[in-house]
Amino acid sequence: MREAAFVKKHKERWQLFENVLSNQQQISPDKLSDLYIEITDDLSYAKTFYPKSNTVKYLNTVASTAHRKIYKTKKEGKNRLVSFFKTEFPLAFYAHRKQLLIAFLVFAFFTIVGAFSAAKDGDFVRLILGDSYVNMTLENIAKGDPMAVYKQEGETAMAVSITINNIKVAMYAFLLGMLFSVGTLYIMMRNGIMLGSFLYFFYDNDLLWESTRTIWIHGTIEISVIVIASCAGMVLGNGLLFPGTYTRLDSFKRSFKAGLKIMVSTIPFFIVAGFLEGFVTRHTEMPDWLALLIIAASLFSILYYYVYYPIKLTKQNLEYGES
Repeated sequence: MREAAFVKKHKERWQLFENVLSNQQQISPDKLSDLYIEITDDLSYAKTFYPKSNTVKYLNTVASTAHRKIYKTKKEGKNRLVSFFKTEFPLAFYAHRKQLLIAFLVFAFFTIVGAFSAAKDGDFVRLILGDSYVNMTLENIAKGDPMAVYKQEGETAMAVSITINNIKVAMYAFLLGMLFSVGTLYIMMRNGIMLGSFLYFFYDNDLLWESTRTIWIHGTIEISVIVIASCAGMVLGNGLLFPGTYTRLDSFKRSFKAGLKIMVSTIPFFIVAGFLEGFVTRHTEMPDWLALLIIAASLFSILYYYVYYPIKLTKQNLEYGES
């Protein structure tokens, strides 16, 4: 595309963005965030095809001004790691809310498929979970301790092995996004169907409550992290499918970096989930109120950090930038 045609095509939104930055016009935070992403996309395109032009200088000035107004905070922490989790990642993750919602809905759909399939076919659970696991659990049920599987291994060894396994599953969900998101969809399908079959198995044995108040002590974070990793995989896949004004390679690099940040954000949750499964879940004798408190706290932590906090922080920074 010729530079003049490029400028003509996009100058209207550039003018809108300038008006917003100079407080001459007001738009919603969502629209402003979208505009900022589009401006940086245009800047990258211009740098590639018109590297020494006035268009690049203009867009660079606009993008720099926008970055200072939107993403600056009142106090910049000295600790890079703290800054990442407290500010950098939540602000960046705000743009990926739609992928997170889609990942959740897809995973929930396959979970329902798994439960429905198990209800319709008595052999489906064995096909998905394996004969050895089903037989072992049935034996534990007969012995009066259906959750005994969580007591068979030492606490530390179990916590470490579970954490490693969870990371492995999540990394598959992320990296397989390179297959244009199809690989991520497969991981969601596989784990969703497994979860649905698992839940129905205990329901069919009149142990839904017993399994729920025990398994979800660690499962709330564990399953949530798989959904979040799937969101990262979709971000990666979208970078390949929809490069926009970038070259496909540049788009892939940007989406890989964005997805990797999402994966890094899950590390503390991996550790917590592994700790809970290794050291806490095995205590099936704990009162119901304590189990429910742990489950509720886990769910609140996930929803707060990945849903509420990015929205809150983005709005705060937009308001601060306008003041």
